[in-house]
Amino acid sequence: MKKVIEGKVYNTETATLIHEWDNGMYGSDFKRCEESLYRTAKGAYFTAGSGGPMSKYAVPVGSNGHGGGEGIEILTKKEALAWLESHGGDDAIEEHFSDMIEDA
Repeated sequence: MKKVIEGKVYNTETATLIHEWDNGMYGSDFKRCEESLYRTAKGAYFTAGSGGPMSKYAVPVGSNGHGGGEGIEILTKKEALAWLESHGGDDAIEEHFSDMIEDA
């Protein structure tokens, strides 16, 4: 997936994949959602995802319907860390965000 946002290219083919997540729903479920966190070569973070017509990626279809869709969302480094914390990315946090965590 590739998208230009504010004059910058975010491309899943050229960025480094950090972590993948899905909500466990089957592929045909309307609530299905899957997302991946990426880091660009210049250090920008973004998620790329897709989902069914009852997911955050839903798109309008016709006058009253919704269909599945996909999209890219830009994240700050702090937001990327928070995304990993809420999407089971403990190993990725230790590998990519060790400078932002400490022992309790």
